[in-house]
Amino acid sequence: MIKTTCLAACLAAAALPALAQAPAAPDDLPAGVYVIDTKETLVRYGTIHMGFNEFWGTFPGATGTLTLDPKAVAAAKLDVTIPIVGVETTNRELNAELFSDEFFDGEKHPVMHFVSTGVTRTGPRTAKVAGDLTMHGVTRPLVLDVTFNAAGPNAFSKVLTLGFSAVGRVKRSDFGLGKFVPIVSDETTITISAAFEKK
Repeated sequence: MIKTTCLAACLAAAALPALAQAPAAPDDLPAGVYVIDTKETLVRYGTIHMGFNEFWGTFPGATGTLTLDPKAVAAAKLDVTIPIVGVETTNRELNAELFSDEFFDGEKHPVMHFVSTGVTRTGPRTAKVAGDLTMHGVTRPLVLDVTFNAAGPNAFSKVLTLGFSAVGRVKRSDFGLGKFVPIVSDETTITISAAFEKK
C-alpha cells in the first residue's frame, strides 16, 4: 500500500512540469480544431419541482467539435450533438418516460444538436455563445454563458485539452416538452461541463 501511494505521488510530481508549461489563458492556445472528450463531458438540465426544489437530469455521450482561433474568437465555431438515449435522473421509471413519446420521443428524435451562430467575448476568460438548439424536432435560439476553465496536457493521453463550463436557459414548452408545466417549471437551466482535445 505504501509503495503504491509513493508511486502515485511520484507520477503526479513528474506530471507537474508539463502542466506548468501548458497554455493557461485563451489567448495562448494554438488555433485549430478541438474534439469533445466524450467520456469527460456532461450536459445537465435543471427544473424546479412543484416550486420546492431543483431537480436534475444528465445527458452523457456528447460529441462534436470546437474550431477556435484565439486571434479571432468571434469566428469560433461550435457543433455539438447529444444523444437522448442516455438521459439519467437516477429514477429508472422517469428515465424511460423522458425517452418515450411522452417527452423527448427518443425513437423519433434521438439527439439534441447545437450549432453556434456567433461568439461575443465578455471577459478575459468568458464569452457568450449564441446558436441554434434543435431538440424534439424543434429549433430555437439558445445563448450560452461560457467560461474557459483551464488548458493543459491530459495526464494520460498527453493531448492538449481545454476545459469549459457553460450555462443557458430555455423554456421547454418552446420545444414541445411542456408536460406538467407549471407543476414542473417551464424554464429549464442547461449546465455544461466540457472537455475538448486538440485534433
